[in-house]
Amino acid sequence: MKTKIILLAAALYTSVSFAQKLKGSDTVLPLAQKEAESYMKTNKAAKVTVTGGGSGVGLAALVDGTTDVAMSSRKMKLSEKMKLQDAGKSSKEAIIAYDALAVIVNPANKVGQLTREQLEGIFTGKIKNWKDVGGDDLAIVVYSRESSSGTYEFFKEHVMNNKNYASSVLSMPATGSIIQSVSQTKGAIGYVGYAYVEKEVKALKVSYDKGKTFIAPTMATAKDKSYPIVRPLYYYYLSTAESKIKPFVDFCLSAEGQKIVEQVGYIPLKK
Repeated sequence: MKTKIILLAAALYTSVSFAQKLKGSDTVLPLAQKEAESYMKTNKAAKVTVTGGGSGVGLAALVDGTTDVAMSSRKMKLSEKMKLQDAGKSSKEAIIAYDALAVIVNPANKVGQLTREQLEGIFTGKIKNWKDVGGDDLAIVVYSRESSSGTYEFFKEHVMNNKNYASSVLSMPATGSIIQSVSQTKGAIGYVGYAYVEKEVKALKVSYDKGKTFIAPTMATAKDKSYPIVRPLYYYYLSTAESKIKPFVDFCLSAEGQKIVEQVGYIPLKK
């Protein structure tokens, strides 16, 4: 009996001793890094490595077998599911947190709020000067994530009504570079996950009811969903790897894991 118990304990221990690779969304990156650090402290045999690159990059890596978990700030596309299917694979999806997507400008910009329609106009190139939305006579410099980013796709779908970005929009490889560019350029505008918002930039209030109410992105407005640009954040992993991945995913979904979600600046699954 004692031998059986020892063997069982060993099996439980080795179930978390695998090295795990997470790759993908820049939005999910700081959260996944913190979760991985805490997880490895309590599971000494576990080794979890986390790298960014964008949601599309992470999901492509899942398809070609170079990552265990794809971090994504958007749902997996049908085309990506088909690629997995063609490779004889299927995936599992876990929502691990929510994120408020903040529209940011330079702190010197006197504009403090915009409607969804105005944002659409700015990012599609119809509105080119801040004076047209109540600001100074100053050209608008628009920053966006690159097209492999889930945040790029989510913004296009939910803020721009699926209209195309203007060709003049400057694509940035990472969220940090948008923060840096907006902080250094008076006429700049961009968008980032709420957890990335720092004092070097100013988050705008946004209206989704044609200017009747403007809501600022905060932890409280994101939690009660009164802020209109809130989205789920995902982990995707192969069904065949579930026994290897699930202990880490379960940790992220646990009370301890969800406490980390709020500490990092994202919105936990339960209010």
